[in-house]
Amino acid sequence: MKSKNKLLTIMLIILVSITLVGVIALLLIFQLNKGDKEETGPTIDEIVESSVDIPEITTNLSTNKFIRISLKVQTDSTKAGEELTKRDFQVKDIVITELSEMTPEDLEGKQGKANFQSLLKAKINELMDEGEVQQVYITSYIIQ
Repeated sequence: MKSKNKLLTIMLIILVSITLVGVIALLLIFQLNKGDKEETGPTIDEIVESSVDIPEITTNLSTNKFIRISLKVQTDSTKAGEELTKRDFQVKDIVITELSEMTPEDLEGKQGKANFQSLLKAKINELMDEGEVQQVYITSYIIQ
């Protein structure tokens, strides 16, 4: 009986040791890989250079309220930014059309704004011939 308990104890110690060594090995691997993978995204200067300001737009929502909103649209290249600047009137039309179907509740909170931003991104990307929209930023926003 004692030999069985002793054997069980030894097996548990070995199992815990192997598990501990495995966890430590995984942690080391993740830490070493984290240092190697430095994301080299665009610099802020490149982002600003390839972004287009959409000046303040005031329009009605689907309710009797109105919204005043300004946007900045980030593209993936300066050529795409130039194209988007030329398509300024089309972007404004998309914004006004989409907002006219929305209620203040649709734009409420982080999620509402994020949904609106992704909707605009998708709609504007449908227009683009040269490059694509990376991100749509809301730079000012008032509902009354």
